[in-house]
Amino acid sequence: MAALFYILAAVAILAAHCVVLQRTPVYSALALIVVLCSLAVVYLLLGAEFLAVVKVVIYAGAIMVLFVLVIMLLNARQETPLDRSRLARWLGAPLLVVFLGEVCFAVWQGYPVKATAAAAVLDGGPRAIGALLFRSYVLPFEVTSILILVAVLGAVVLAKKQP
Repeated sequence: MAALFYILAAVAILAAHCVVLQRTPVYSALALIVVLCSLAVVYLLLGAEFLAVVKVVIYAGAIMVLFVLVIMLLNARQETPLDRSRLARWLGAPLLVVFLGEVCFAVWQGYPVKATAAAAVLDGGPRAIGALLFRSYVLPFEVTSILILVAVLGAVVLAKKQP
């Protein structure tokens, strides 16, 4: 089980790199579907079956269909490469290494090796998630839905032909 977890985590990380590095938007959307599906299997391995199904049905299904539709409406083509500055070329990799080092240090300090606390028993079923979502996190849920609506309307306006 642990080996499958690490394999799927590596697949998710590689596909996430493909999302960022692809020059064609449709390929990026397809790589994002791979990320979402591999994360759904990781959720299955962790015992969160409901979250895995929601991730596949809602995100990999509905949201990605919406993304691909918007990409097709905008008639997005391959990205043209830009001339990068020499400063960004020489400082990019060292600053990335420093940033990753700081993140690893913060994680190392936040989660000491000798911590032996028992894992909390969490209910990952639809009733518990619905109670959290519609009681404790109502405002973020509604703000997210409004942002998605505005993004869809903006894509439709951008895709509309100008006379």
